[in-house]
Amino acid sequence: MHAEEPPRAARAKRLPRAVRERQILDAAVAVFARHGFHTASMDEISEVAGISKPMLYAYLGSKEDLYVACLRREGERLMAAIEAGADPAAPPDVQLWRGLRAFFGFVAEHADGWRVLHQPASAAGGQFAGELAALRGRMIGLVGRLLVRAVSNGNVAAGIGAATRRDTDGLAAALVGAGESMADWWLAHPDEPVGVVASRLMNLAWMGFGDLVEGRMWVPPHKR
Repeated sequence: MHAEEPPRAARAKRLPRAVRERQILDAAVAVFARHGFHTASMDEISEVAGISKPMLYAYLGSKEDLYVACLRREGERLMAAIEAGADPAAPPDVQLWRGLRAFFGFVAEHADGWRVLHQPASAAGGQFAGELAALRGRMIGLVGRLLVRAVSNGNVAAGIGAATRRDTDGLAAALVGAGESMADWWLAHPDEPVGVVASRLMNLAWMGFGDLVEGRMWVPPHKR
């Protein structure tokens, strides 16, 4: 999973627009992941995609437009993977586990896509901060819904359950942040199996979330 030189595609003949756009986005994601937005060049993207630079502009517009298209495609892929993995019919812990497993599965299968999505906004260009924030908000919302379902399905006292539901946004943001950090760590340690990495975060999360679902909460000493 270490970054390698993106492959150079052979100059291709006329293709359907959808196929050509996918080819361009694949090339752009590889180049942006390797160099970042500012350093990546449209010349290299056109070379990797196997098309002329004028054709590149004709299909997906400016470098900024192309970067936004990459963010949106990879973001949709990530969200679709997590949503498909988190089966709402499964028990709460299994839902969360499958969602985490799907997240790390995406990182494994689309490492370049993850690098593009998780580049700091300053490295990507400040104009993309809104796109990245919107995606992160969607991820937090999805994880929050999983936690709400866990609390709703758990055998918790009414007061504890209500308190936990109020906290789900913050807890979801914490879990998303932990997942992002672990994914970045994992890309530097590619020998770790997907399931092992997901299990580590699941144990870290569920040992705490599981107590909340059961109605057990830690409180600071001055409140005891």
